[in-house]
Amino acid sequence: MRNIGVDVKKPERECLDKHCPFHSGFNVRGRSFIGEVISVNVHKTATVRWPRMYYIPKYERYEKRRTTLKVHKPDCIDVKAGNTVKIMETRKISKTKNFVILEILK
Repeated sequence: MRNIGVDVKKPERECLDKHCPFHSGFNVRGRSFIGEVISVNVHKTATVRWPRMYYIPKYERYEKRRTTLKVHKPDCIDVKAGNTVKIMETRKISKTKNFVILEILK
């Protein structure tokens, strides 16, 4: 298992996934977020959502918004809907996926 340069707990299982940052030469860089897994219905893909506050200058107030992303789920990380996960940016994996799950927090 290789060091990916981020302080996260390493997965116990081995995998042969070519997009796994722990068991292949796939690099992670850029932004990282913590969010909740909404669904894992698609093969090797999970949908992650997290809330954010958006400022409206006209009313000088904030409103709640949500960001939803499709992320890559490596074979060595077993994620279920409702888990809180840490994700990090990578190069593009497909048209809609450019983030990968690094660890399960809860």
